[in-house]
Amino acid sequence: MLAVENITKRFGSNVAVNDVSFSVAKGEIHGLIGPNGSGKTTLFNVVSGFYVPTDGNIRFEDKPIGGLSPHRVAREGLIRTFQLTSVFRGLSVRESVDIARNVARSNPSLSGHGNWLADFRETDAILEYFDLASSANRHADVLPGGVQRTLSIATALAARPRMLLLDEPLAGLNPTEKAKIAAKIRALRDGFGLTVLLVEHDIKSVFSVCDNITVINIGRKIAEGTASEIAANETVIRAYLGSAGVNNAGR
Repeated sequence: MLAVENITKRFGSNVAVNDVSFSVAKGEIHGLIGPNGSGKTTLFNVVSGFYVPTDGNIRFEDKPIGGLSPHRVAREGLIRTFQLTSVFRGLSVRESVDIARNVARSNPSLSGHGNWLADFRETDAILEYFDLASSANRHADVLPGGVQRTLSIATALAARPRMLLLDEPLAGLNPTEKAKIAAKIRALRDGFGLTVLLVEHDIKSVFSVCDNITVINIGRKIAEGTASEIAANETVIRAYLGSAGVNNAGR
């Protein structure tokens, strides 16, 4: 569904991403992980159109999207969230979701998208799914941080993505909230076939939710595989996981 081919991103003389390739199959949850400063967020921003690649190609459903602006990438159906929680200030939770639904309805390429989102064509269904119904009439910007992050995912879903790009969706959440959101992401894949690419630092959650994982370090891909394969990879253990990460993988 998504093919990232030999992507390099330079900022002046600094090479942030160096010849990285990976692919995401339809219906897969794919994780992108690595140490701080490894280049994974830069790569995520290239995929979502916020950075133009210096070299390489990106294809989504066989259509070239590398170098497209963020709004054009979104119009193709790649809808992203952000590492820093962003909500519509002054609007209620319901109004925030309604805006995203209206955007989807105005985009023919999204509004007619498949049947898997049939259960989420009404705002109330989205709010119920993410346990936001009780906060529907509250201003989004006064909600606790964990609820705001949940709302950002709900809003992205309301935009009817073909593929959901999640930038640290579990950041700032307590263990109970992390488990709940991870379960929701898995359920979207298992029940509706939603394809997800996520960047996340919580290794335990990444291992529990992702079908495949790409590991980036110092701008280069150093490994790719399932959670058990990544946990057993000595290069990844030395560069990133350490013994704690291995234990989180269940070894």
